[in-house]
Amino acid sequence: MTESTSDPRTDDLLCSAKGCRADAVWALRWNNPKIHTPDRRKIWLACDEHRASLSAFLDRRDFLKDVVPVAERDEPGV
Repeated sequence: MTESTSDPRTDDLLCSAKGCRADAVWALRWNNPKIHTPDRRKIWLACDEHRASLSAFLDRRDFLKDVVPVAERDEPGV
């Protein structure tokens, strides 16, 4: 019997970039202050290739709060 080393919290999580089917590595935590309370965090997932472009998109709008490894996406941040 083979022991699984996968983390069930990160299995089947895919990058949020349009058309990308790569596994997510990063969680981009953000909020839109016009519609979300200050403590609310929405999450986009990103692979290594799309981390910078997705972060830049959110950052230009002053929505990006932080970027963490996908396994830490639900931990308290900022």
